[in-house]
Amino acid sequence: MKNKSLVSINDYSKDEQLKILELAKEFEKNPVQNILQDHVIASLFFEPSTRTRLSFESAVNRLGGKIVGFSEASNTSVKKGESLRDTILTIANYSDLIVMRNPIEGSARFASEISPVPIINAGDGANQHPTQTLLDLYSILKTQGTLDNLNVAMVGDLKYGRTIHSLVIALCNFNTTFHLVSPVELKLPSSVKMHIKERKLTYHQYTDMEEVIPNADILYMTRIQRERFSDPLEYERIKNAYNLDVSMIKNTKEDFKVLHPLPRVNEININVDVNPKAYYFEQALNGVFVRQALIASILGIR
Repeated sequence: MKNKSLVSINDYSKDEQLKILELAKEFEKNPVQNILQDHVIASLFFEPSTRTRLSFESAVNRLGGKIVGFSEASNTSVKKGESLRDTILTIANYSDLIVMRNPIEGSARFASEISPVPIINAGDGANQHPTQTLLDLYSILKTQGTLDNLNVAMVGDLKYGRTIHSLVIALCNFNTTFHLVSPVELKLPSSVKMHIKERKLTYHQYTDMEEVIPNADILYMTRIQRERFSDPLEYERIKNAYNLDVSMIKNTKEDFKVLHPLPRVNEININVDVNPKAYYFEQALNGVFVRQALIASILGIR
């Protein structure tokens, strides 16, 4: 995986993904090491982020590396009209690896094709978010003891949710049964469902969340994303489509866990937080170890 960009979760084979998860276990046991002391990582966030940006920065800092970059494009030459091409080619001169989030779908692939250093896609519009997928797989593996033959329920914005798109594709490697819950307007795109069909796996579509909870191993909640809607009235109409309350998870499987890529708005009641089946804050922490493993692998250190 040395010098291999990660733009789509498909860029890494099943075996490569599993190697990252295995390495993440090692970093979880020993997250503070001085193995990146000679490396500079560029963090280019053209779109707001809390967990992804800060977990990447935490991962690098804990390994002794250095971070350069920006968290707002408005503070850079992009505001002056600089092209993405020129930004990438310039920043590549200053760094060994570039982590980039950009609201334009396909921007990460473009960057990987022109950059002399590896690119990690930290989210490109409504397309993909492969590092979130790796930490989701790690979280599922930790809580279930396996990635195979699970019932995974995905709830909320399945149309624009890049975390959902990447996770569905990855879980197709593990004989997953998918339970897809969304408003009619936000169904999983056909282009993503195609991956399920190609693997001859089973999926079911619902509009009622409570229908799927009793049989699920994982309940993966997502918010309805205001920023993806061109029509604010459409967003207002469906923004409160789902709200998970602690009473809803009372009769669930013993190892059942609630995941969420965060941030949440109102789709999970805070009374769920103290329930041992809530796992979304631990899930966010797992992102540090997985991103440490990914960076170390791409730089050829591990």
